[in-house]
Amino acid sequence: MKRRAWPWALAAGVICALSLAPFAWLVLTSFKSAAQVTAIPPVLWPSGGLEFYRSALSRFGLLHFVLNSLVVAGGTTIISLALGTGAAYALARLRLPGRPWLMGALLLVSMFPQISLAGPIWRMLQAAGLLNSHLGLIIPYVTLTLPLAVWILTSYFSELPRELEEAALLDGCGRLGALVRVVLPLAGPGMFTAAILVFIYAWNEFFFALLIMTRRSVQTLPVGIALFQGQFTMPWGEIAAASTVATVPLVLLVFLFQRRIVSGLSAGAIKG
Repeated sequence: MKRRAWPWALAAGVICALSLAPFAWLVLTSFKSAAQVTAIPPVLWPSGGLEFYRSALSRFGLLHFVLNSLVVAGGTTIISLALGTGAAYALARLRLPGRPWLMGALLLVSMFPQISLAGPIWRMLQAAGLLNSHLGLIIPYVTLTLPLAVWILTSYFSELPRELEEAALLDGCGRLGALVRVVLPLAGPGMFTAAILVFIYAWNEFFFALLIMTRRSVQTLPVGIALFQGQFTMPWGEIAAASTVATVPLVLLVFLFQRRIVSGLSAGAIKG
């Protein structure tokens, strides 16, 4: 049995190495000196220290972009989770007419290509005076991430035993009380999974951030890094340092909570 497992383990190791190689190169580049970044042949071991990190912070205002991304991604996560929890509970527990059609419509919305939504969303935000504001970016992000949150939470709520809620209803709890006191404490892994995935989407999204945020003071991290490029220069070292700052928190988050994420994603998989 162990011999049969070796080829699979080797294949998994090769796939992991190939996937992590670009990220490892990015991190090494961020610690190189300016001469090492453009050296031919490439220098593997860096000796530049934190030079590019200091430059990204002082010259390009990296911290400002990080704070903007935290506000937008955090706001998107809170609103998507709050709205998604109520919608998912209703879809999982109430006998709603046309429930399969509603789930299909949610899936359809999540599949829309971003470019098809760009024009209408931009015109609506312009009419509402929300261009170049955090709320103006959070609204389309919630629109795009809410179906994902509803799908994950609906599967998770469907797995929870109804008997617990029925007992709470018999004890005098209303439907809302049963949701808050009984269901939500048990749905922690599913809600955590939805929150992590929504946060990662909002943290990484580039297209709408570039379209809606044209002022430097409100731009998020992906847009800010893309605009590091000058007219005649490409600061690869600062870009690598800023990209490392943008990536490392997400990598640590996924590694630390991978079991909860897998458990939340697999909820409802057996029942289909």
